[in-house]
Amino acid sequence: MFPSTGSNGLYKAPLSKSLLLVPSALSVLLTLLFQRYQKFFTYNLQAVKEDFQIWRLVFGRTICLDLKDTFCSSLLIYNFRIFERRYGSRKFSSFLLGCWMLSALFDLLFVEVVQYAFGITISSLPSGFLGPVFALFVPFFCSIPRMQVTQILGQFPITNKTLVYILGLQLVTSGSYIWIVAVSGLISGMCYSSSVLKVHQVLCVPSWLAKIFSWTLEPIFSSAEPSNEIRVGMGATVDIQRQQRMELLDRQIMMSQFAQMRRQRQQQGRLINWNRILPPLRRRHNANYQDNGQSEQEALPTAEVSEEQVARLMEMGFSRVDALEALRASNNDLNVATNFLLQH
Repeated sequence: MFPSTGSNGLYKAPLSKSLLLVPSALSVLLTLLFQRYQKFFTYNLQAVKEDFQIWRLVFGRTICLDLKDTFCSSLLIYNFRIFERRYGSRKFSSFLLGCWMLSALFDLLFVEVVQYAFGITISSLPSGFLGPVFALFVPFFCSIPRMQVTQILGQFPITNKTLVYILGLQLVTSGSYIWIVAVSGLISGMCYSSSVLKVHQVLCVPSWLAKIFSWTLEPIFSSAEPSNEIRVGMGATVDIQRQQRMELLDRQIMMSQFAQMRRQRQQQGRLINWNRILPPLRRRHNANYQDNGQSEQEALPTAEVSEEQVARLMEMGFSRVDALEALRASNNDLNVATNFLLQH
């Protein structure tokens, strides 16, 4: 029923894996076996406003009570796991937490606006972890490159992002008032991603809390690094094959952007130290490589590395040595260093 959760699919994405498995399993149990407890997970806004049942903002916005919503949101979380790989679990969880809190406020606001403008009283909204899922469409639209895969009837292009948008449209049309949750999520995603509002500096997961979850939950939901991706065959279904092709295209686009940055820096006279970055970082103990690295250090000045950027790379799961090496070789460009480390 749900997407594959193998090591290849959810490697370096323990939070995405937990969001994919735990809420989905609870949703199935509540729907099939424990229907009498569904009332505790209803997103009842009337009870929140009149009876001050604030706990419903937590329980009602965590577990989906509709299996169609569960299925679509699980597929979307699986597709959005790329952001946890790129930015690290702490930054990804901070985005989800901030958008989860902001979307709750926007839900209450939009319900009041609808009642005031149209006289429609909305007592409850669709339950589930839907606000942050819709919020993830904002970075997906802004940062994921668009690449055409095929065409329908020779006129309508199909890109690597089309399936995700179709899933989002399917989720929006699954209920009568789910559009309110969708709009709240999109606005919360834009607010959190805005560099002007600085919401990400206020609504973030503290480092001490991130370390606790890293020690306790990450070993449970982490996936082993694939030993050899070349040996992994295509998926058994058409959907899995399409997803794997899209992942391959994303990786190719990322590497093409990496090469484009190289050409730009060459034109600007700020050449990246490619002789140091191209050899795999895992083989730095090779004697020949050490000699080449020393000669390059003598020939070119070493870029000053920001400790803040080193810490951000270490939060993504990379070692300090790898983070320093990648930042120095990329002239302290965090995006370039991150893209390279993710590909090696």
